[in-house]
Amino acid sequence: MNQLKMYIVSDSIGETGDLVAKAAISQFRKDFESTAVKRIPHVESTDQLQEITEIAAEQHAIILYTLVKEEMRTYIRLECERRNIPSIDLLGPIIDVIGSTLNERSSEEPGRVRMLDEDYFQKIEAIEFAVKYDDGRDPRGLLLADIVLIGVSRTSKTPLSQYLAHKRYKVANVPLVPEVEPPEELFKIDPDKCFGLVISPEKLNSIRKERLKALGLKDDANYAKIERIRAEIDHFYSVADRIGCRVIDVTDRAVEETANIILNIKQKRER
Repeated sequence: MNQLKMYIVSDSIGETGDLVAKAAISQFRKDFESTAVKRIPHVESTDQLQEITEIAAEQHAIILYTLVKEEMRTYIRLECERRNIPSIDLLGPIIDVIGSTLNERSSEEPGRVRMLDEDYFQKIEAIEFAVKYDDGRDPRGLLLADIVLIGVSRTSKTPLSQYLAHKRYKVANVPLVPEVEPPEELFKIDPDKCFGLVISPEKLNSIRKERLKALGLKDDANYAKIERIRAEIDHFYSVADRIGCRVIDVTDRAVEETANIILNIKQKRER
């Protein structure tokens, strides 16, 4: 049985070409013992391509290539034609069709698919984190979070946590109630990663009344009374002062606007 030799040439890690090669080979042989598949990743120059085609020609190998730069694809195609090497361009035709359909050029950045995958999984991890450590469910999350939000009830802590999670930040939030001592972990975190959310008593009074009505309850409950709200806000400030965190007034602010304030503060501190 003739030995099949195949080179997988890539400007990234060559995983795509490797999977395609194995899928094709499996249609002809029950095992890969008589098949030599060599992955050549991170190819960055035409000098490397010239060396690869020289060796492939000597060994009568097939070349599969996944190169995103048009210049590199053209070079290896011409070299393979000149040396009579069987070759398959796995990405070029697809990139060309998509480019002509969208009427734009590709970025020609190797490894973009892995970057997109990592970005996606980072976002999912952050969203799951925000759900797990929402509303002070597990104080241990405060020590693991990138951002910690504190505030009284109905200051948009949960939607803000989810919005920031979609920006790939791990966020935990803690509701503050005068009758409940804040978790001790809250006073162990870096104050710079903690943000207090405050709102005017009048606005919060209106929001809480609407919330009670939506639940089918009377709007004169203690939860919505202005005196109770002021007591909660006073307690909030005492906790925020102990932590030493930045306080943001969210009165009449959209979640996106508050999130941008937090992100701008973080970016300035990081710089």
